[in-house]
Amino acid sequence: EALRILKVDVLGLGMLSCIRRAFALIEGAGEPRLALHSVPQDDPATYAMLARADSIGVFQVESRAQMNMLPRLRPREFYDLVIQVAIVRPGPIQGDMVHPYLRRRNGEEPVDYPSEELRGVLGKTLGVPLFQEQAMRIAIVAAGFTPARADQLRRAMATFRHTGEIGQFREDFHRGMAARGYDPDFAARCFQQIEGFGTYGFPESHAASFAGLVYVSAWIKCHHPAAFAAALLNSQPMGFYAPAQIVRDARDHGVEVRPVDATRSDWDCTLEVEGSAPALRLGLRLIAGLGQAAAEAILAARRAAPFADIPDLAHRARLDRGAMDALARADALRALAGGRREAMWEAAGIEPPLPLSKPRDDAQPALPAETSGEQTVLDYAATGLTLHSHPLALLRPRLRDLGVADSRALAAARQGSRLRLPGLVLVRQRPGSAKGVVFFTVEDEHGTANLVLYPDIVTRDRAAVVGARLVMAEGRVERTETAEIPILHLVVRHLHDWSHLLDGLHALEDAPWDRALANADEVRAPNPRDARDPSLLAARQEALLAARQEALRAARRDAGAMPPSRDFR
Repeated sequence: EALRILKVDVLGLGMLSCIRRAFALIEGAGEPRLALHSVPQDDPATYAMLARADSIGVFQVESRAQMNMLPRLRPREFYDLVIQVAIVRPGPIQGDMVHPYLRRRNGEEPVDYPSEELRGVLGKTLGVPLFQEQAMRIAIVAAGFTPARADQLRRAMATFRHTGEIGQFREDFHRGMAARGYDPDFAARCFQQIEGFGTYGFPESHAASFAGLVYVSAWIKCHHPAAFAAALLNSQPMGFYAPAQIVRDARDHGVEVRPVDATRSDWDCTLEVEGSAPALRLGLRLIAGLGQAAAEAILAARRAAPFADIPDLAHRARLDRGAMDALARADALRALAGGRREAMWEAAGIEPPLPLSKPRDDAQPALPAETSGEQTVLDYAATGLTLHSHPLALLRPRLRDLGVADSRALAAARQGSRLRLPGLVLVRQRPGSAKGVVFFTVEDEHGTANLVLYPDIVTRDRAAVVGARLVMAEGRVERTETAEIPILHLVVRHLHDWSHLLDGLHALEDAPWDRALANADEVRAPNPRDARDPSLLAARQEALLAARQEALRAARRDAGAMPPSRDFR
């Protein structure tokens, strides 16, 4: 400042990269090229989507707290998004700014200003200070601070370190407002709100910049959901939700999602335009254990000529057994083998150095089909998501016997009713402004639900709070009606760890891995082609036994195959 140098903060955001990727996908699907400045403004459909809290993946407004605020605030224009970004912050919450603003916005209490000077400062926010600039202006206009002193107040608000620096201004602030005729109680409330910014509050300019990305990302989600989901997947890790929830949300919005396929997929997720709406093709990047170099080798070999079979892919892409096994486990070789088990069977026979040519066996073993449970467990283990059955859909008969509800029952429940609700844990949040309250987002086959756990429950049920992958929550329904959607929470009284129910998931519907594979065991019934070469048969037997044993171990780690929750403080 003494040297009169202007400081500019440049913030790098993952959403900027995501938006760039989405624009490229939209253009590649034959739509006009877009840029941040050319996205259509004031789109009613986009605002209606946000007012329904349909905001998974949207920048800054995808957290549960923001989703709960969206139906209350019901944004209808850009400045509403500026407020939406700023109001769900520790500063406004701890400064008791949120509820007064909402009551005034909804006409539940009058909007008044203690003076015309403050009307000029707080007019856009209905008399409630929400931005750091407004706190500075109040200090100048109502408390007589000089601009330099107000800037010192701004610096104290921007520390975010709970150092008590703002408290140093309290006496001067009260004295200044009293000298200008303001009521002492009003002065105390004003300073309490300003103190809230010392925890975390937004400048209006910052909130406006973020609101621009809120709108653009929401517009893409609203009008190009396939491109939006693909761009989010290609930008991971980012945001509150894992790929499984991004894919589920895309399917809920009518997007056809196609599986990873070594004969079709690129490294990134892509769009395939074959009808009125593009389909989302999952990319090789989602496969656990497959590096980008191996994926690029697959793409290069595929550009040269289509793959004839699995040995042809392994030979021309120069893939080792590890890469082939990763592809097979992810069911990315189905087009070449007919199924995941068949692909794993063939991949187990890939041995370096790769032969110049390797004929397919004339007599492939007749492997039984996967159970639905196996499909789900192996999908999650290999790619972090599944396009097959949701785990709780498979467990539902047992859950029904245990007398528990599902998320549809929560959606229909009355205020104050009691409910027992199981769900996979997606997100755990413990905001610093929540005074020890923990928020869960859980999921079943029908949707998501929000759990609220007060500190006594967090302490008593800590093991489940910290480590459970599947929980059963018992509690009371808290329902708030809005003009758009009801806002629902389950206030938890008991939280139980039911992760053990996942451990039998692979066996549901049909026989488990060990029994099914034993009936078609090539070690017991060798292939006639291999029988002519005892050394080849012995090596193949060893490889197949190792692969089958590892598959069995993986299938018995069902709970571990589920992707972990995303946890935030």
